[in-house]
Amino acid sequence: MQPLAIVTDIEGTTSSTGFVKEVLFPYAARNLPGFIRANMDSRDVMRQLRSISGYTGIAIEDTDELILQLLQWIRDDKKITELKALQGLVWEKGYQQGEYQGHIYEDVPDKLREWFDLGINLYVYSSGSEKAQRLFFRYSDAGDLRLLFAGYFDTTFGPKKEKISYSNIADALALPADRILFLSDIEAELDAAKAAGFHTTLLVRPKDSPLDPHKLKTSHPVARNFNEVRIE
Repeated sequence: MQPLAIVTDIEGTTSSTGFVKEVLFPYAARNLPGFIRANMDSRDVMRQLRSISGYTGIAIEDTDELILQLLQWIRDDKKITELKALQGLVWEKGYQQGEYQGHIYEDVPDKLREWFDLGINLYVYSSGSEKAQRLFFRYSDAGDLRLLFAGYFDTTFGPKKEKISYSNIADALALPADRILFLSDIEAELDAAKAAGFHTTLLVRPKDSPLDPHKLKTSHPVARNFNEVRIE
């Protein structure tokens, strides 16, 4: 029985981890301070800054300290919803100006189209904000892939390594968990999805992982690319 929905991670799954770490993160670190100072009157920016101020104790008026906190989170690769939202706003400018394109593995576009043509609904679940996800697939080096996806999920649905997040996604899709397949390169994420009742596949991309897929001890099916993902 094929799944009714496939939910995929981005980094290390559809796309290289190097693109995120070597292109997107440095771009955000360089441009975030100036972007925040230039857009303090923006509702979207101020909403995130107020939330950060609320749980860090940094005064909302202390722009410099808020920026320092955000830059530290970028260095630490923190999966913080407010940071991801602000990064998405900054990355939008870079995409629109053609400073970079989202990297997509060669096997991904055709396989996504094949699954789409089979009537399987496709979704993304990433720690990046929903906006950043849409930008990534709109400005990809494989062209605009946005219309292949029925929806996008970010950490507003919960952390990626917690079972409740996947239960929340299943509820949002109004589907039985056992009719959803989740693809990721992170075993802890797959463990959480499996605990929620999802089917899972661990992606071990040779260019991104030193692991030998034939020697892995894991409870999840393993694939080196999307062509090896079994949907039955």
